[in-house]
Amino acid sequence: MNSYTPLFTNCWHTQETPCKYFVTCVQTAPQCNQSAESKKRLDAFKKELLLEEHRQPVILVGMGTCGLANGAQKVYDALAAELKKKNINAKLVATGCVGYCSREVIVDVKLPGSGRISYAEVKPEDVERIIDATVMQKNILPDKVLGVYTDGPHNGWKDVPSMQQVPFFAKQKKLVLENCGVIDPESIDQYLARGGYQGLSQVINTMKPQEVIQNVLKAGLRGRGGGGFPTGKKWDLAAKSKGDKKYLICNADEGDPGAFMDRAVLEGDPHRIIEGMVIAAYAIGASEGYIYCRAEYPLAIKRLLKTIDDARRYGLLGNNILGSGFDFDLKIKKGAGAFVCGEETALIHSIEGKRGMPRPRPPYPSDEGLFGKPTVINNVETFANVPTIFKYGAEAFSAIGTAGSKGTKIFALSGKIVNTGLVEVPMGTTLREVIFDIGGGCSNNKKFKAVQIGGPSGGALPESVLDTPVDYESLKSIGAMMGSGGLVVMDESTCMVDVAKFFMTFIQSESCGKCIPCREGTKRLLEILERLTQSYRSEKSPEEALLRFQGMVYLERLADVIKNTSLCGLGQTAANPVLSTLRYFRDEYEAHLYDRRCPAGHCRELLTYRIDTEACTGCTVCAKKCPENAIVGEKKKAHYIIEEKCIRCDQCRANCKFNAIIVE
Repeated sequence: MNSYTPLFTNCWHTQETPCKYFVTCVQTAPQCNQSAESKKRLDAFKKELLLEEHRQPVILVGMGTCGLANGAQKVYDALAAELKKKNINAKLVATGCVGYCSREVIVDVKLPGSGRISYAEVKPEDVERIIDATVMQKNILPDKVLGVYTDGPHNGWKDVPSMQQVPFFAKQKKLVLENCGVIDPESIDQYLARGGYQGLSQVINTMKPQEVIQNVLKAGLRGRGGGGFPTGKKWDLAAKSKGDKKYLICNADEGDPGAFMDRAVLEGDPHRIIEGMVIAAYAIGASEGYIYCRAEYPLAIKRLLKTIDDARRYGLLGNNILGSGFDFDLKIKKGAGAFVCGEETALIHSIEGKRGMPRPRPPYPSDEGLFGKPTVINNVETFANVPTIFKYGAEAFSAIGTAGSKGTKIFALSGKIVNTGLVEVPMGTTLREVIFDIGGGCSNNKKFKAVQIGGPSGGALPESVLDTPVDYESLKSIGAMMGSGGLVVMDESTCMVDVAKFFMTFIQSESCGKCIPCREGTKRLLEILERLTQSYRSEKSPEEALLRFQGMVYLERLADVIKNTSLCGLGQTAANPVLSTLRYFRDEYEAHLYDRRCPAGHCRELLTYRIDTEACTGCTVCAKKCPENAIVGEKKKAHYIIEEKCIRCDQCRANCKFNAIIVE
């Protein structure tokens, strides 16, 4: 604990132990009947918390998983050594990810009485220049500067753009991510100083459980992990269920390829999740909770463990929270990374020590969930939105977004895109704005082709629908779903049949196998897609060729059967990658089936290699590199490829110095 933060063992005014108002006291609680002297001391304490870091230079280093993967620890160590070497009294803080993953390592420098200047793609060798130029001389390094966070004095940085002028940040609205990359995620004091647990204190001290639920309903918060079920309605069902004990579960087992939203929030602002969960537990009457986090997130788990310990120590978790008489405690359950455990009932079985497999519903978890007791399950982003509602008000939250989708949504941008990273935008922002204005469009100047939204359960969407606003109903109307928020961008070199095959491979291997439509249906779909991307040479008999044609006929029919008859939500959406690619890219399927070619030039078995006889010099390099002796010709004369022998290994093209190999 920092030296300026007192232990809240009793109230300065009433001498209550513990003081149930101590969290809101940081914000100057109107509920507490304080003397003028007490209020003066509380105001001074709040100022101390907020301004302590401005008395000396503060250097923030992005040390989420993405930053660490790019060498953030070495940068941090180099900064610490340089500060010690130069005897500079500065505070070095490890933060979470600010979201701009493609520009990590990001280092921000805050100077007393000035703004915060941000450097991107920092290497250990840049550290000395950053310290000399920014901390000591207050100049900048143009080649590394990203922008400035300030509306006040720039201290000679007037030519540096504001961060709100940087395209990646310009259209974002950060509510859930407001503290990520700004505070030390392992410091409860810094979270308190920025209004943390203010919403919880208001709820515990001034509201009845049903009032909390009504506020969530009024705010219009919908689940951020799948189909968007109204959060307040789910809480209300559990609150009205009869049971001697109730449970609350946070689903942090994000398994979608290309999704890393939950991980970033857990690493960058874990106290927000704890606060949201305690508010939810109070609303439904839960006494025990679990955070189900995949074991592949060691940094998130490490920070969660410390967060839970600190919350208990401050009386925000455990027995008699804030002196209210309400008890609620949390445990962490490590998941093994099973995609099916993203489904509520499968996740419950996993916590109970059983195999992660879904069960038929009803009964729903709100009536009969964990250990047979009423249970509410929400994902990380849903819980992270809850403190915002009670900090700023339900009306303020519902003013953001569209009529049916309120608030903001976090997306993980990945794939063939310039600016990979984490973005938070108001609901109603179009996909085009997210991909092109924030994401910067496709990398390597390639043409945009499609975006997969919602992971394996979502859909692949072409450019013609990119002006669709991001909300639950609009995405459903074009054959996709919000899902957890993964956005995988694909360019013109991507084969959409191969994309469907990739996701079907993932879904088929992750199927729990409990129901026949999902277990067998996804396997058959995968077999059909594999036949479409294979050469006719692999078909050893006319019967196999017939199967390929029949498979194409049955592709949509089988996908519909899986969708309509599978047991759980994951099985019911398993065929979405096939259905969406068939809907928007049917011509590619037909090219694979009838012409036996891949328009994107990706499916190797369908490629044709030939030699441009005008460009070929007869150097014989290609013939020597060919493992199948499929290239013939005399030295210094044009060569030829025997198509029947060619295995499309690409060695000829890779080794030709005259660009004489043509691939069609």
